[in-house]
Amino acid sequence: MTATKKLSDNSLNFVSGGTKAETADDSRFLNVLLYHRPHQCDRYGEYRVSCGDHDEEISEAWASVGIIAVLDSGNLAKQGGSNIYWLNGKQITQEQARQHAMDVVGVHLTRAQWDW
Repeated sequence: MTATKKLSDNSLNFVSGGTKAETADDSRFLNVLLYHRPHQCDRYGEYRVSCGDHDEEISEAWASVGIIAVLDSGNLAKQGGSNIYWLNGKQITQEQARQHAMDVVGVHLTRAQWDW
């Protein structure tokens, strides 16, 4: 018999990373947040994320606001890879990374403002 362990909502946030959709969300979010600022990345949808290697560009945009992002939206994402976000040596969720970025820039966006 196999033991079942229930995960908390916080634990689930760390499990759910790594899809092309999440990396595309990163590009859209950072494109709007960093508008006319250095390190603004382009806006990529899922198709463009899967067809090209934009992880480095998006990671550099994250780095400009103090987040180390290890993005895995290429071939490994199809095999269950994951994006990982770090702040001050501690792993954080994608949502925590977004909140930190908005705090650093001083602009607080609703999802509707960047996810269009």
